[in-house]
Amino acid sequence: MPAQRVTVRIPSNLSQRLRVFAQLRGQSESEAIRQALELHLRKKQRGVSAYDAFRAAGLIDCAKGLPKDRSTNKKYVKGFGESQ
Repeated sequence: MPAQRVTVRIPSNLSQRLRVFAQLRGQSESEAIRQALELHLRKKQRGVSAYDAFRAAGLIDCAKGLPKDRSTNKKYVKGFGESQ
């Protein structure tokens, strides 16, 4: 997948800390930002439910003309979880 450019404004003190951090590790500032962002998002997504992830992706209520939520209609969940 091709990389996409994102522009972010940061305070000068954070920019200086980033520059030093990247230099000490022998990497570019871009690489340091990519790694930090990946780590941050991975940690944040651990606590996200599938429903929240699907809603954020626009997959909830995306099909028009269908029931809103079949799990709230007793007709569809009758007998669910019961032994056969």
